[in-house]
Formats: sequence, C-alpha cells, structure tokens
Amino acid sequence: MITAGFAITGSFCTFSKAMAQMDKMVKAGFDVIPIMSNAAYETDTRFGRAIDFRNRAIDITGHNIIHTIVDAEPIGPKSMFDILVIVPATGNTIAKLANGINDTPVTMAAKAHLRGGKPLVIAVSTNDALSSAAQNIGKLLNTKNIFFVPMKQDDPNKKPNSIVANFELVLPTVKAALEGKQIQPIFI
Repeated sequence: MITAGFAITGSFCTFSKAMAQMDKMVKAGFDVIPIMSNAAYETDTRFGRAIDFRNRAIDITGHNIIHTIVDAEPIGPKSMFDILVIVPATGNTIAKLANGINDTPVTMAAKAHLRGGKPLVIAVSTNDALSSAAQNIGKLLNTKNIFFVPMKQDDPNKKPNSIVANFELVLPTVKAALEGKQIQPIFI
C-alpha cells in the first residue's frame, strides 16, 4: 500500500474540493495521513468551521491530523510517506517552500519529506499566482521531485492573476509523480 501525506493550507474556498480528492485517494487504495497548516486547522470561515473539516479529514482517512511542527518533523527521518501532496497550496505556502522557510506544519512536512528524495505534489490555489507568486511557482517548477497538478486561471476577467489547480487531476498527478513524471500540460 502506498502511504501519502495529504496537506491542506488556507485556501478555504477550495477545502470541499480538497476533501473530495482526499476521499478519492483513499478509495484508490492509498493510506492517507492528513496534515493541516495552523490556519487550516484553526480558522472558521464562511466556507465552513475548522472542526468540521478536521472531523471530515479524520473520518475519510482514519488517521489523526498532523498539525504541529513537532509532529511534522519526523516525517523525513522516519520516511513516513511515499508521496506528499499539498491540496490546496496557497501563495504563502508556495513562497515559503521556494525560499526554504519551514515555520508551519505543512512546510515542515514538505521539507522533511523532500530530504528523502521523494515526490511532492502541489495543487496551486492563489489569487496572486500570475503576479507576486509567479517567481516562487517558477522556482518550484524547476525543483527536483516537485510536481504540479495542472492549473488554470479560475476567473480571468475578475481575478486576472488568480490560478487554481484542476482538483480532478490530483490523483492522476500523484500516480505520474510516483513514476517521476509530470503530467502535461501544466497550464490548461
């Protein structure tokens, strides 16, 4: 069985889509371990209560959520995952990954996981992907063992700099990444 870390960061409007992909991975036979950033773990928004998303993640996976830096640090040394996905990945998280900042459970999980040379899949969801976050996405596109879920502008007229991953392609991206391949096209 393939063990996958499934990290969620604070793009709250995509949480329901992220949870659906977590469920698909479990149904596809993956042993999925949930990870949440501080914001994802603690923040109630107009898109739902944090406790409800936490409970849903636990119900889907059957595992407790990794939600502290201390709990995320052993991911690398213990080689806990075959693959790690960040669904959704905010501009903030992408910037931290691109610049080696590890101050959240998700960024620590990614750093710890990557040190073992294993694949990391990123599903972008940020309003500034084609502006201030573009350079960070570019860095990560050129980083070994990092793969992207194909993405697109979600509202080119009202939010011209916003990009969101095609969440329906999370599982195909994970399967390709396990073979060391990036599915194409990245931008759809």
